Amino acid sequence: MEKYIDIFLNSFTGYFNYLMNEIQNPSLTNYFWWLIGLSFLVLAMEIIIPWRKDQKIIRKGFWLDVFYVFFNFFIFSLIGYNAISNVFVEMFNDFLGLFGVDNLVAFHIQNFPIWSQFLIMFLVADFIQWNVHIQLHKRSWLWKFHKVHHSVKEMGFAAQFRFHFMETIVYKVVQYVPLAMIGFGIQEFFIVHMFSVLVGHLNHANVGWDYGPFKYILNNPKMHIWHHSKVLPEKRPYGMNFGLTLSLWDYMFGTAHIPNDGKNIELGFDNDENYPQDFWNQLKRPFKE
Repeated sequence: MEKYIDIFLNSFTGYFNYLMNEIQNPSLTNYFWWLIGLSFLVLAMEIIIPWRKDQKIIRKGFWLDVFYVFFNFFIFSLIGYNAISNVFVEMFNDFLGLFGVDNLVAFHIQNFPIWSQFLIMFLVADFIQWNVHIQLHKRSWLWKFHKVHHSVKEMGFAAQFRFHFMETIVYKVVQYVPLAMIGFGIQEFFIVHMFSVLVGHLNHANVGWDYGPFKYILNNPKMHIWHHSKVLPEKRPYGMNFGLTLSLWDYMFGTAHIPNDGKNIELGFDNDENYPQDFWNQLKRPFKE
């Protein structure tokens, strides 16, 4: 028990030191400055080539979403998630040890060519996330948390990170075992993650792209806006277009739906006019329902 307590406490100082180092020392594999750079890049696109020209640059909910970007990307890890996850991983590995299992790695992916490491990691992670995303809509107890993301009323790049911290926990718990079975390097993970951040920013941005023939592979703004539609088709009561980075899964499994360009559709969900529009009350709301 003492070992787990030490891991928990050391995780706070360890992550704080890591975060300070990220801020003070820009580098090619620096999460903090890549996030800042990608955010300003997509914001510039919204200013130069806006899809909805009458939408303000500082749209409704903009500053709330900016706060969510830093909370979900950094602060949540600092105040607990990193510590709890480190303890969980150690306990899980100790549990495996009882059965003589040293680790879950079943595929030594580090021996593969770099391009295939990237591709496998990307496809496995995105397919898992697509499945989890569907459950966030279908399971009422998960939908209570996912409502936070769908409370966005005007789309912009930062809306990607407006989500309840419980979503992070759900995604990571479901992803842990299958991804733990694949050995991969931190460089490949960084590339996958930052590419996903860029596509996610663009999916929510006020730009009218669909990438032409690549729309059947990559999620895009014209597709994702329908995922946020307040009015759902009768045959799709739980929603549509669940892809995070890839649209491929939606087209393969019949969950894609783009009846028109969706430029000015109303966003949200039923009775969202009574849903809180501040961070603290959005944080508490799922636990009250």
